[in-house]
Amino acid sequence: MSAQPEDLATTLAPGPVTPDDVRAASRWLADGVARHPDAAFDAQAGPVRWSCWATAEHVVDDLLAYALQVAGLPLLDYLPLAGPKGEDEIAHVKREAGPAGLAEVIVAGGELLAAQVAARPPTARAYHPYGLSDPEGFAAMGVVEILVHGRDVFQGLTGTSATLPEGMSARVLARLFPDLPPTALDLAPDDALVWATGRSDLPGLPRRTRWRWDASVR
Repeated sequence: MSAQPEDLATTLAPGPVTPDDVRAASRWLADGVARHPDAAFDAQAGPVRWSCWATAEHVVDDLLAYALQVAGLPLLDYLPLAGPKGEDEIAHVKREAGPAGLAEVIVAGGELLAAQVAARPPTARAYHPYGLSDPEGFAAMGVVEILVHGRDVFQGLTGTSATLPEGMSARVLARLFPDLPPTALDLAPDDALVWATGRSDLPGLPRRTRWRWDASVR
């Protein structure tokens, strides 16, 4: 019998998403980024419209935004930050710093989010448009951004799909995707995460053109 949504956390993984998961995921991405020449980052990042460089910057921006949400605990909206032209993306890495500098910023962003998650009690709540969330939820969202967009980046840099860090996909699926269909539960967690975020079609599972996670506390 296939697992029901309320049983998903137990079916996929018994443990929570932790600050160490955020650190390990960010170091996975940073280590891969640092191995490629600067010119390669102008390529398109997998299925997204951004370059590999802009996609990696987007990951940094998400890590900073989530760390600030957990630090400030706003309940009604994101903290009112904007770039110099009013844009939502506030994090940009100096291109002259090259892949090594980009890698350093990715690790630093992961450390900031991990530290804020570790500092807050489980009862803390902060706004996210996909549901008022707790520190673990923001850790899980940070890990998803790293894994999924990291896979996009590596696909653009190498033309092949990267192997995701072991065990993390199961934990973030359990935390953020309670509506995963029974068919997806039969997949390897990495494949299920790639499908759940609209990046593949699989037997019996057409590619998602619209999707979102559920950040709310359950």
